[in-house]
Amino acid sequence: MKIFPKDKKALIEAAMGKRPCDLVIQNVNMLNVFTGEIYKANIGIYDGFIAHIQCDPDDLHRQENELIGKEYYDGCGKYMIPGLIDAHIHIESTMMTPRNFAQAVVPHGTTTVVTDPHEIANVCGIDGVMYMHESSEDIPMRQYILAPSCVPAVPGKENAGAIFKHKEVKQLLELKRVIGLAEVMDYPGVIHNDQRMVDILDCVEKRNLFMQGHAPFVSGRELSAYLCAGPSSDHESRIGQEARDKMRAGMYVDARESSISKNVEDIIKNIKDFRYFTYLTLCTDDREAEDILRSGHMNDVVRKAIQCGMNPIDAIRSATLNAAKEIGMNNLGAIAPGYVADLVLLDSLEEMSPCAVFFEGKLVAENKELKAEILHKSFELENKNTMFVENISVDDFKIKAPIQEGKIKTRIIQYQELNFSTTDFVIEELPVKNGYLDISHDPTLKFVIVINRHKGYETKGYGIVRNFGTHTGAVGSTVSHDCHNLTIVYDISKNAYMVAKDLIELGGGINCAKDEKIIEHLPLPIGGLMSNKSCYVIAQEATKMKKALKDLGLTEIENPLLRIATLALPVIPNAKMSDLGMVDVLKQEIVDLFI
Repeated sequence: MKIFPKDKKALIEAAMGKRPCDLVIQNVNMLNVFTGEIYKANIGIYDGFIAHIQCDPDDLHRQENELIGKEYYDGCGKYMIPGLIDAHIHIESTMMTPRNFAQAVVPHGTTTVVTDPHEIANVCGIDGVMYMHESSEDIPMRQYILAPSCVPAVPGKENAGAIFKHKEVKQLLELKRVIGLAEVMDYPGVIHNDQRMVDILDCVEKRNLFMQGHAPFVSGRELSAYLCAGPSSDHESRIGQEARDKMRAGMYVDARESSISKNVEDIIKNIKDFRYFTYLTLCTDDREAEDILRSGHMNDVVRKAIQCGMNPIDAIRSATLNAAKEIGMNNLGAIAPGYVADLVLLDSLEEMSPCAVFFEGKLVAENKELKAEILHKSFELENKNTMFVENISVDDFKIKAPIQEGKIKTRIIQYQELNFSTTDFVIEELPVKNGYLDISHDPTLKFVIVINRHKGYETKGYGIVRNFGTHTGAVGSTVSHDCHNLTIVYDISKNAYMVAKDLIELGGGINCAKDEKIIEHLPLPIGGLMSNKSCYVIAQEATKMKKALKDLGLTEIENPLLRIATLALPVIPNAKMSDLGMVDVLKQEIVDLFI
């Protein structure tokens, strides 16, 4: 794939000096990500593309006419690097719309993202993906979109707001900024040749497009089978050995630094002995507005990699050229003739704090302020109600047991650690009082319910969770990867009922209750996932929400806001919830609560 200029002949003439450049950026120390060199240069840009670079890194003193431009920008001897590329992100997870997301991240040097809109697709289907595509037009960054591959993530084990098969994927591949297939989460279906996955992968492979992977803890023959099927990347490498295995197999490893999972440190420390880092890229996956506001976006991920011992040049290459090569984009991610003029000016390669950002040859941000105008536009989907939950009562939150009194063997979901989303099943005897399960004797236990909120379904899944982190009260969320049903973790049914009622009225979001009162909520009315508010306002609301969650006991968890979001994610081992009940992730089976 390639980004084509409007007038290639004119670009060639600008390179030859037969016509002036639109912009000449003078006096920079340019990072060449092909060779790893840094040298003084002047960069000539025509119609969004680099026409010519005037430099003399080998001191040959070749005679050449000076670059002539309609405008000039003085780089003042600072470092010039390519625009940063996020190899894998869900924009919905920032809780911002695509336009407000651009406003937040462009000043941090991110000029391209590869986004998987499967969050909104699970809620709104094709219309959700179309919204993400249309609402990201005419903005000062490039939002490449991938066609969601797993809607729902695990067919038959959960119900979403839509079902994508190869026909839906084929339809989405026709959109102009859809460049491939989004993370293929159903890796068991892939390696066992499930017909749905075979058909989806086949329609993408025939077009020779990028296939993004998702393969947590997959190794050996299973990894080989997965790679043979077509997916070529993975952002789910959580430990160094995973990254080593996958890079050795020629798989791109998107080292992730999200608001939930922070994997860069372990990956970088364990691959530093490799000679080449061609198959290492960097990504944010799920990064909240508050973290973007405080720490940055891709510049922060690069900074983290450098702090973990990576050479700055290698870290920057991983977030530019490597990411472009991963998606098959041949003239993006470097500063060279014929390449798109996405550029970032820095005082320091280590600090990664942009002084200026250029997108397609135009200055779009300077001194951490957006200079380009992003026009406000409204879209029909932003006003669409996606909460279809009716006729709930307090009794819906009580778990009825098959006995009236006594004790019963119960399957419990147990978190392995407070700051990780991995879980296991344990079996314990729990008391039953008046025909209902009782957990009042153990503050580490909480009830959990997943209520389907999509049109045409009335399913509810019940479970028990240990070490969720709260001591009291109820926490609810419609941000519940990936089907985004209404998930509630609670102590007593009345608190859960209050949480459910509030979220239904809000049109979705995150909230919590205690003593039968709502103590805080974060409204996300767009698909129950996003808000039309700015990054700053969402960050403020999220801070208040986090404080309320900490007051309920989530004090040791690095990010309490999205603790609940991964409980209903049946593609992450080993025990999860869905609206159909408890899911054994490895066996891909719905399992009984009571033994």
